[in-house]
Amino acid sequence: MSSESKTGPAGATEPAVADERNPQSIATRAVRAASSLHGDERSIAPPIYLSTTFERDAEGEYSGGFNYARDDNPNRQMLERALADLEGGAEAAAFASGLAATMTVFQALRPGDHAVVAQDSYYGVRAMLDEVFVPWGLAITYADCSDLRAIEAAMCPATQLVFIETPSNPMMRVTDIAGAATIAHAAGAVLVCDNTLPTPVLQQPLALGADLVVHATTKALSGNHDAMGGAIVTARTGELWQRIRTQQKVCGAIPSPFASWLTLRGFSSLVQRVRWQNESALAIARFLASHPAVREVLHPGLPTHSAHAVAARQTFGTGGLFSFRVNGNAEDALRVAAHLRLFRRATSFGGPDSLVEHRASVEGPNTKTPDDLLRLAIGLEETVDLIADLDHALA
Repeated sequence: MSSESKTGPAGATEPAVADERNPQSIATRAVRAASSLHGDERSIAPPIYLSTTFERDAEGEYSGGFNYARDDNPNRQMLERALADLEGGAEAAAFASGLAATMTVFQALRPGDHAVVAQDSYYGVRAMLDEVFVPWGLAITYADCSDLRAIEAAMCPATQLVFIETPSNPMMRVTDIAGAATIAHAAGAVLVCDNTLPTPVLQQPLALGADLVVHATTKALSGNHDAMGGAIVTARTGELWQRIRTQQKVCGAIPSPFASWLTLRGFSSLVQRVRWQNESALAIARFLASHPAVREVLHPGLPTHSAHAVAARQTFGTGGLFSFRVNGNAEDALRVAAHLRLFRRATSFGGPDSLVEHRASVEGPNTKTPDDLLRLAIGLEETVDLIADLDHALA
């Protein structure tokens, strides 16, 4: 895998990710993907194709390649090709949200199949599995996927899929992707990795052995808090992928042309944004780690993190999201959030605005997230200003 040197706001350097099949760096490919056009390379910014239907030729054929927007659309096609390129996959399928993409992965299984799922996966995924797919007939075992032995112990003859999220949100646990892939493949199962947080800029699960990658493109890929979407990228086409494609077409959980266009627009600045947010988050985590009002900082980039070595081996950074625990209880954590001036109290991450959230309140009574935890989503503001804001609130 070729690489180049890059510098973030904290002055650190890290290698760029490049596809061995494409000598261009990921930054160059991201910019080109955002401006390449279907049919007309002369225009720098691609148009939005709002048509829901397309005309047949006199002979009854669709020579333009499109017939109905639920089946395909030029904007969605450009987005999917760009996603496949950046993740180093064979194909990608875009959806209306990250949960819609994840839903489609599990829906491609059959009643009676078994899946091993990271126990600290995004709470919306757990709710979907417990409330929809378990009653539907899917068997689920939640495991601590940061421990490969726990994954192996959870496997059974009916296991068809292992679903991991690394780093996890909001506890920032790390799964050894290559190790998990070895276990899954030995049992004849596929490995699915949620790569939303690090993005393909910082982590490439398919190159490490994962079979499918899932994204909530709502986050860093679109990058502006204005486009809902999700995606699945596959390492190879096959029977499972064809089932996913069929469900995308017949179930209709697809992104609009405008949402596809907005998401692809974000690709042009993706690499620069993610690098900045990654380095800024690490600098802020280092500050918090030495603050007397902070009990613990959950960031894999810190040497004190239990999976620091694994994260360093398989990623170029963990992105702009991390969590910390205050010295106190839920009331104290909420008080800190209330006194922040630059961080905005809102859900999501990956956009230009830095956000703070008390995750236990959001996730509800069944949450496993500690009530003293605050999740930070680092934006594009100056790092020193964000540190000053946290210092003020913690005081």
